[in-house]
Amino acid sequence: MSRTTDVAAEKNQLRVGRLLKAHGLKGALKLELYTDNPERRFVPGAKFTLQVPEASEWHGKTVTVREYRVMNGNSVVFLEGVDDRNAAETLVRAILWMDEDDEVEDDAWYSHQLVGLDVVRGDAVVGRVQRVEHLPAQDLLIVKTDSGEVMVPFVEAIVPTVDIAAGRVVVTPPPGLFEEVPDADAAEGAADSD
Repeated sequence: MSRTTDVAAEKNQLRVGRLLKAHGLKGALKLELYTDNPERRFVPGAKFTLQVPEASEWHGKTVTVREYRVMNGNSVVFLEGVDDRNAAETLVRAILWMDEDDEVEDDAWYSHQLVGLDVVRGDAVVGRVQRVEHLPAQDLLIVKTDSGEVMVPFVEAIVPTVDIAAGRVVVTPPPGLFEEVPDADAAEGAADSD
């Protein structure tokens, strides 16, 4: 799961889930959660803005929760007006956004809080967060460095510390994320010449 419950900065909305696939015949959809509190977010009557391709019949529309359940260990949501499997399948891969509220979940930040933070590796500032890209699998911090933009997966293993008050994020990236990794063939050639 991504570390953020995120905000579409221009809309002040939280990204709280993604519809994975139709479930059963009555319009239910399996849900990938981007929230630690689904019971509070997916109450009957909760409204979500949909992020779908422009060609989708759902583009620019909202949906309302009819019911939320956990079935066989999976989060499942029923939406008003989505009464059968065919209708549910038109929503597969849609991302659900809701209006921002004042409650921020543990280990979660809004995009607007992250943009502009210094990116620190060891004792050195290696760049600054330019923007946050929201992808289905995880979020990416787009970091501007002296040599260009670097896409940093926003996962705890690589970004263990976010300190909004200090204006920085600490990164522990794998080799090659912020620098060139020597080519294995070139390294062998250099060793052979010794």
